[in-house]
Parts: sequence; structure tokens; C-alpha cells
Amino acid sequence: MTTTDLVPADRKPAGWLKWLTLGRGCLAALLLLVVVIGLTSTYQSGSEADMQAKPRFDPAEYASKTYASKVAPAIEKNAVDIATLQKAIAASPEAAGERYGHRAGTGPYSYSVALTGMAGTARSGLMPVTVEGLGKARVSVQIGPVVSGTALRDAPGSITFGQFTNQVEYADAATALNTEMKKKVLASFDAAGTDGRKVTVIGAMTPLTGDVLTITPVKIEATP
Repeated sequence: MTTTDLVPADRKPAGWLKWLTLGRGCLAALLLLVVVIGLTSTYQSGSEADMQAKPRFDPAEYASKTYASKVAPAIEKNAVDIATLQKAIAASPEAAGERYGHRAGTGPYSYSVALTGMAGTARSGLMPVTVEGLGKARVSVQIGPVVSGTALRDAPGSITFGQFTNQVEYADAATALNTEMKKKVLASFDAAGTDGRKVTVIGAMTPLTGDVLTITPVKIEATP
């Protein structure tokens, strides 16, 4: 006979009471575990975790490393005579793009070009250049202070959207390359002193038609 057997039936703990007592102990242990985890854990949002996993994109640093080492050399190496290119675009924009240009997706083609002509008076950040063999096509060179467009980024064909995290970084890269070019090329360029002189220009362009050709330069040389 056990001690429990000596206790009257109406005084014995019911089965549910034993379960409740055991359950309270488990619940207390579980609550303690939750508190410990909460005190020793650090919450991070998705954006914070991503920022720690990958360094933040620095457009200026990207342009500093890329412009002189890759972009400008590629444009100079692959530059096509602008008169040859203009005739090809006039004949078949698509064929000209496939042969001479690069583009992202279905956007307009960008080209590396070279030209020699007579510089005119710069206005509104553009220097007109008269080039023989272009007929009525107008050629202008961006000389700042504002330089717009994505031609420097797109003309080499080696910089793609997939290299960046999002569209903002992709756009910032183009702007930063323009800024770097201004420091390397336009900072020392004398537009007023070039007026009426023969110039040779190498650069990039993204023309929407073959009649208006706006060049973003990587090299400008004026005849003494």
C-alpha cells in the first residue's frame, strides 16, 4: 500500500490538476526563454541588413575608378567617323545601331564618334561644330557647365544595368561619369578661345535622329 492509497479518494489530486501544475512550469520556462531571446537579439529591417551585406554605392568613387581606366579608352578606341555614322543612320537606324552602337534593351543606340571641323560660338552649354560631309545635320559638343545624358555610360557597351542594385544606382553612375569627364576634359577647355578654330573631338552620342548630333566629349583638341 502506498502513501497515496492512504489518502481518501476525495482528497487525492485530480488528473487535470496534476497536468495544470506541470503545464504552469512549462509555461514559465517558455516565457523565460522568450524574454532571454528578446534581450539578446537585435532587430534589423530588410534595408538595414542589405546595407550591411553590401557596401553602399558611391557614384563619385565609381566614376573615378571607371572613367579614365575604361570608359574614355573604350570610346577613343571604337570611335567611328561621324560622317560615316550619320550616313549609316540616315540609311537605316537599326542597321547602323547594330553595326556601330550599343544599347540597353530596346532603348536608343549610343555611339563612339570622332570628328574634325570648325568650332563656332558656344551658347547654352553647346559648342557648334561645322563638319564637312554632313549636309544639313547639326553637330554640337557639350561643354558644360551642365552635361546631360547617358552616352558616356552607354556607348562603351561594357556597363550594364545588371551591374547595379537598382535603377537609381544605374542613373547615378551615368551622372557621375559626366561629372568626372568635366573634371578631366572640360575644366581646362577654353570655349571662347576655340571659337573659329579647327577642332578634333572624340566622344559619345545617343542621337534620336541623324540630323541632330550632340556629342559628350572625352577629348577635344584645337589646332594652334
